[in-house]
Amino acid sequence: MKPTIITYPDGETLARKVAEWLLGEAEAKPDRFSVALSGGTTPRHLFEVLATPEFATRFPWQRTHLFWGDERFVPHDDKNSNFRMTREALLDHIKMPPDNIHPVPYRGTVADAAAAYDATLRAYFGPGTAGPGHQLFDVAFLGLGENGHTASLFPASVGLQEMHAWAIPVTDGGVQQPRVSLTYPVFAASRKVAFLVEGAAKAPILAAVLNGDHRYPATRITALDELIWFTDKAAIA
Repeated sequence: MKPTIITYPDGETLARKVAEWLLGEAEAKPDRFSVALSGGTTPRHLFEVLATPEFATRFPWQRTHLFWGDERFVPHDDKNSNFRMTREALLDHIKMPPDNIHPVPYRGTVADAAAAYDATLRAYFGPGTAGPGHQLFDVAFLGLGENGHTASLFPASVGLQEMHAWAIPVTDGGVQQPRVSLTYPVFAASRKVAFLVEGAAKAPILAAVLNGDHRYPATRITALDELIWFTDKAAIA
């Protein structure tokens, strides 16, 4: 899939423009709007923009449903939790029905949590095989690690081969904390997938991924309609 690459001069502009883009996507969808969120610094900047009155008062939060592309297996109030970051940057500042927020559960083992999240996704989107006839997210956000990982799909991880489960436990690939991650089929069945990449430190790996180097998990991400890379100028240099 040939990606769309959109570059902005700096991180501040990137966050604002992506917020405008996401608002447009939500407004264009008359019924429920489903989004998979990413962790990291760049998404946090986006969430902080969405939390400002300019966006918070216009965004259709009442029919928007939020999920997470991956999460560390930690309590929701842990400093390393992607949910906690999203709550502090966005959820605490908007009026959104609690039932529209779908965090990765913290219960039992990481395998238990992954199975529970898989069940949550299938209850929401309906059971079956994800694909062209069974779209999942309207928008799925992803980041890019300096080792080419995205979500919690790491180089050499067994999860890269998973083609049936929608959420999996991740304990290999060099992770220091167990994680739960969505899988390739989930992103491939999302209408639009949007990578957010910022900073000169990401320039080498971004160039490798955009050149199609399949050693890196991010290179294998596809989408139903459009794969977009939103970057700042430093990352694309």
